[in-house]
Amino acid sequence: MAGGIGIGFVVLLLAVVLASALRVLREYERGVVFQLGRFWKVKGPGLVILIPGLQQLVRVDLRVVVMDIPSQDVITRDNVSVKVSAVLYFRVVDPARAIIQVERFLEATSQLAQTTLRAVLGKHELDDLLSERDRLNLDVQKILDAQTDVWGIKVTNVEIKHVDLNDTMVRAIARQAEAERERRAKVIHAEGELQASHKLAEAAEVLSRQPQALQLRYLETLTVIAADKNSTIVFPLPLEILGPLLRSLGGSPPR
Repeated sequence: MAGGIGIGFVVLLLAVVLASALRVLREYERGVVFQLGRFWKVKGPGLVILIPGLQQLVRVDLRVVVMDIPSQDVITRDNVSVKVSAVLYFRVVDPARAIIQVERFLEATSQLAQTTLRAVLGKHELDDLLSERDRLNLDVQKILDAQTDVWGIKVTNVEIKHVDLNDTMVRAIARQAEAERERRAKVIHAEGELQASHKLAEAAEVLSRQPQALQLRYLETLTVIAADKNSTIVFPLPLEILGPLLRSLGGSPPR
């Protein structure tokens, strides 16, 4: 009886030792192995055998991490207060450095992304923030990638999601946009008047060389007026026609 208990205890002990010595890592995982507290090597994926009591393993996920950057209060270079939120994409490329060089690399990357976002956007004006997001995204990504490189982390992308303005600033931007549209309308109208004046000057020059053309324009104008069935028609009569008529009546021609 005692022998059976002893054999069972040994089998149980071997099972526990074997369970603590074997690790299975998935394809996207790596194991950072420490031996007596010192870094030994990175293992995986697949079956990893450890020496119980002497070696410890820390799992690291190599997949791309999608992390929301909480809304940040940013004061732009033109002193406009806005709230900006973004999303960060990064992955671990060196598991050993991600575990050894920084404590809780996920939290460290999140905090660094928040401060970098505020610092970069604070150097630009509101118009740049609204119209040049691609360039700002690239600036933030480059800075974060350079700073997290020592942690074995690669920042692949940063995207600004929302830019929230207060109601006063929204109304101011709307007034600015309306004024810009009015300015464009006035410029277009002025350009049209200028082009029309050039064409009228050319037409007047042609008519001055051919007086008969002016009479044809009179007749065409009468045709257009008559088409509307107007009861009153104003016909321009040149003073050159009235001169001989008045002289025949004994009057003096008008000047």
